[in-house]
Amino acid sequence: MSGLLFSPVTLGALNLRNRVIMAPMTRDRAGPGDVPTALMAQYYTQRAGAGLIVTEGVQPTPEGKGYWRTPGIHSAEQIAGWATVADAVHARGGLIAMQLMHCGRVVVPANRGFDADVIAPSAVACPDKVPGPDGTPTETALPRAMTEADMARVTQEYAQAARNARMAGIDAVELHCASGYLINQFLNPASNQRTDQYGGSAENRARFPVQVLAAMAEAIGVDRVGLRISPGNPYNGMDPSDPAATFGPFLDAVNGMGLAFLHVVDMGLPDLDTLAFLRAHWSGPIITNNMLKADSAEELLQAGRAEAVSFGRAYIANPDLAERMQAGAPLNKPDYALLYTGEERGFTDYPALDAA
Repeated sequence: MSGLLFSPVTLGALNLRNRVIMAPMTRDRAGPGDVPTALMAQYYTQRAGAGLIVTEGVQPTPEGKGYWRTPGIHSAEQIAGWATVADAVHARGGLIAMQLMHCGRVVVPANRGFDADVIAPSAVACPDKVPGPDGTPTETALPRAMTEADMARVTQEYAQAARNARMAGIDAVELHCASGYLINQFLNPASNQRTDQYGGSAENRARFPVQVLAAMAEAIGVDRVGLRISPGNPYNGMDPSDPAATFGPFLDAVNGMGLAFLHVVDMGLPDLDTLAFLRAHWSGPIITNNMLKADSAEELLQAGRAEAVSFGRAYIANPDLAERMQAGAPLNKPDYALLYTGEERGFTDYPALDAA
C-alpha cells in the first residue's frame, strides 16, 4: 500500500518519516520505584518503525499515580530508565513522545506503594472502579479539593516533568487531557464543582489546563508539546452530554500557542462531527485515533481531516505495524488477557513479519 499514510509529516519540531502513530497504552510493566525496565525498552524499540511513538501515561509526580506499576518521570532513576528507552528507539531511527498523565482522583491508594495525597478540582470521588494490585476493580479514594497553591505547585511539577523527559532524550511530551484524569477533571462539569476562577464557566474550567500547557511549553519549547483529548468520552465519570461546549473554549484558548499537535480519540458521536469541530477551533496538526485500519486512515488523510493517525490495539500485537500495513500483510491479534500482566508474554513476544 502507498499513500499519505506512509509519507513524511512535520508535527512541531518533529519530522516524522510516516504518519502511523503508536497511541499511548497502559501496560503496567514498570519496575520497583516506577522505573522503566529493560523489558520496556525492548517493547518500545520493537515499535520504532512508527512515525512517532507516544508512551503509556507517565506520572509527573508521585501524587499523579493511580494505577499499578505505571512509570514515573520525577526521580533520577526514572529519568535514567527513560534515557535507556529513548536511546534504543533513536538507534532504530524512531521518535518518541512521552504522555504525561496525572490521575487526579482516579486513584486506588494500594496501587501506589507509598503515601501521597489524592487531589482533584473538587472533593468528588470517581464513580468508576479501578483495578487494584491484583486486577480486581476497586473503589477509588475520595480526593481533597486542590487549593490555588496546589495548582501552582502541580503546574510546576508538570513543567519539571517535561524538562526531565527532555533530559532523558525524549523528543516531545503529550499532556493527557482525556479519559477522566486530572486535566479532564478540571474541564468537565461533573468533576469540577468549584466556584472560584477555576470553576463554573467552560472558560474558567479551562484555566488550569491552559496554565499547565503554557508552563510546559515555556519549559521545553512549545513545538515539543502536544495534547490529547476525547470529547464525549464518559470514562472515569465524565459528563459526555455537551463536548462542544466543554472543549471549544479550551481549544480556542490554546490554539494560538503554536503547540506541536492535537491528538484526539474520535468517539464517533452521533450529534457531533468531531474532526470538523476540531478544525473550527484548532489550526495546527491533528492526530486522530479510534478503531481505524490502513484504508480508513488513508481516507481521512486524503480528505484533509487529519495529518496523522494513531493506532493502539493493533500496536500491541504488531511491533512492525507500519511495515505490515505498507506491505498489506496480515496482522497478529492481541491477547487481551495479557494486556496488564505476563511480563514479556503479551508484551514483547509478538513476532515481527520477518520472524513470523
